[in-house]
Amino acid sequence: MALREVIKLPDPILRRKAHKVADFGKDFQKLVDDMIDTMRDEPGVGLAGPQVNVSQRVIVVEYSVDDSDENAPTKTYVFANPEITKRSEETVMGMEGCLSVPNLIGEVERAQEITVVGLNRHGRKQKLHAKGWLARIFQHEIDHLDGVLFVDRAEKLYQPDEIEEGSAV
Repeated sequence: MALREVIKLPDPILRRKAHKVADFGKDFQKLVDDMIDTMRDEPGVGLAGPQVNVSQRVIVVEYSVDDSDENAPTKTYVFANPEITKRSEETVMGMEGCLSVPNLIGEVERAQEITVVGLNRHGRKQKLHAKGWLARIFQHEIDHLDGVLFVDRAEKLYQPDEIEEGSAV
């Protein structure tokens, strides 16, 4: 396992639609392990293939069931070829940032609940119903696979140190 460089804007790979994962062999397993290590090292809550310069439809997500407790257990998800098959009509605004877009955060409207289908790291079908913060993370990471960044969806953008002052970028 190794850390990989997180690609930043304006690198064109971040704007391309990623290719479907077809081979779940040793190279793919190493990619997944490297992505998990890189996500944790950054630290982030999710990472998509294009963010580590790999144009494959794979995401990793790590979610803590209790954000107020840093020792709370986390669950790590790996989805290859993920698709959102259902979105709730109810949406919610929330702040997002991105490892590939440093020094900007934004208010983004996302579905409150989603259903995601895809393949696990071994190529077996899986399905997830997510709501709240977990649903937001999955929508953000799946957007990366289509070349869409949170800044494209944000209603307002801020530099992190301006949040307290309330001035938009």
